[in-house]
Amino acid sequence: MPKDDALDRELVRQRVVEWFSRHRRDLPWRRSTPWGVVVSEFMLQQTPVSRVLGPWQEWMDRWPEPDDLAAEEPGAAVAAWGRLGYPRRAQRLHRAARTISELHDGQVPRELDQLRALPGVGQYTAAAIHSFAFGGRAVVLDTNIRRLLVRVEHGREFPPVSATAQEWREAEAWLPEAPAEAAAWAAASMELGALVCTARSPRCGDCPVAELCAWRAAGYPRHDGPPRKGQAWHGTDRQCRGVILDLVRQNPDGVRVELALDAWADREQAERSLAGLLTDELVREREGLLVL
Repeated sequence: MPKDDALDRELVRQRVVEWFSRHRRDLPWRRSTPWGVVVSEFMLQQTPVSRVLGPWQEWMDRWPEPDDLAAEEPGAAVAAWGRLGYPRRAQRLHRAARTISELHDGQVPRELDQLRALPGVGQYTAAAIHSFAFGGRAVVLDTNIRRLLVRVEHGREFPPVSATAQEWREAEAWLPEAPAEAAAWAAASMELGALVCTARSPRCGDCPVAELCAWRAAGYPRHDGPPRKGQAWHGTDRQCRGVILDLVRQNPDGVRVELALDAWADREQAERSLAGLLTDELVREREGLLVL
């Protein structure tokens, strides 16, 4: 597809949004409050939808409004985070709830600059909340959308590892002017990337814009950039931290420090990981016991 052809871009948008109207997943945060969208965006960072569905509902049942979470201690948020991974996100979500409660009368702000000022909210998350919660016009650029656009427009299998300034500019060029249409495009393009234009097994036969795709027209050339490496997990400090944190989470009355360190075979790594958890205030030491 010629990348400067505005008519083709419009055609792609129309087809993707129409596809979305028939194939969109019935995700609970899509029919929730702005706070429900905020919670989902924090949980979905580096975590697949299938693992978020249950915890999201549990959080919304327990803390249906920002004020409800803000009234709790941070340890309650970390404990409820469970096995979603990257528990700092729970801390940041708790801090965001307190900011919303204290500075915005308990209502999620809708303006991009106000959203960006919330703890744990960066450029992407602010845009996603503005778009998905309020139907606003913002460049939402996640991994799925980046992959879709680089294939359709540039004929490459994968985008760079990290989003570039050029990608943000090009994504802006794809965005319709009308806020409602921009929000629809953001949701639809993300869904198409997640379900059809996938990283490992793209289902091009089910794609509504296959005949407009530059990657397909070029014969599906393989990625020729730096090797794409998965994140290591087994044996890492991150896994060790998770083991210790799970032990503390499962024992709300506290865990002896020695018992927590014995939960990991490498004593030096366990001590280093526990020190990191204490520094990050994900666990606290009280009278020889580790608590949340």
